[in-house]
Amino acid sequence: MTEKASIYEKTYENYMAQVNAQDFTGKEEILGIRIEADDVIIPFFGKDYRVKPDGISDDNGRSPHFAVNVVLLKYLLHFEPGTAQMDQDSQWVSYRDFKDAAPLVNYFSNNTEKAIAQHFSGRAKVLASACMMLGGNVCNEGLSYDLTMQVLSLPRLPLYLLFNDADEEFPTDCSVLFERRAEKYLDMECLAIVGWLFSDFLVRASGGKHTTVI
Repeated sequence: MTEKASIYEKTYENYMAQVNAQDFTGKEEILGIRIEADDVIIPFFGKDYRVKPDGISDDNGRSPHFAVNVVLLKYLLHFEPGTAQMDQDSQWVSYRDFKDAAPLVNYFSNNTEKAIAQHFSGRAKVLASACMMLGGNVCNEGLSYDLTMQVLSLPRLPLYLLFNDADEEFPTDCSVLFERRAEKYLDMECLAIVGWLFSDFLVRASGGKHTTVI
């Protein structure tokens, strides 16, 4: 086992131990999860994942990629019940607008927004279809973009994709926004991972090559 794999395994085991030590009864509505016996079911980009005492599996019984596991477990662990709701919680913001995002802004930009723009340049309709395959819907709030879609990543974490295709003056441009409240449900590292997985899942849904195993 490589050193990196060992670190991943220890991280996973640590998070699993923390989840197994908690009782999520009564948190179903807060987190949008379901509880069946000892299992917690979490929807993620339109697909159900089952967090069991001995591990995580998708609805086909397969073990997800490590990045998916981390996001699911941190979603269960990060939110603190009783957190005050603020008027601005539902406002859409860019990743860089979060207080602690600075160290990962370039990562998010390169692996999410620029990656989507590059892969789907000249193919706005293909991008729309890929979003819909992940459970997304067209959502035009009067913004001047070629494509505006909302996609639900986790139950309380919608994403807002804004896409302008290239024209004679400007290159293809993509922005992925979060609600301000997103930082209450995941830390900055996991929000960046959600962005990367979103990009990767879109590429996969469009028939392109992908880097994760889902």
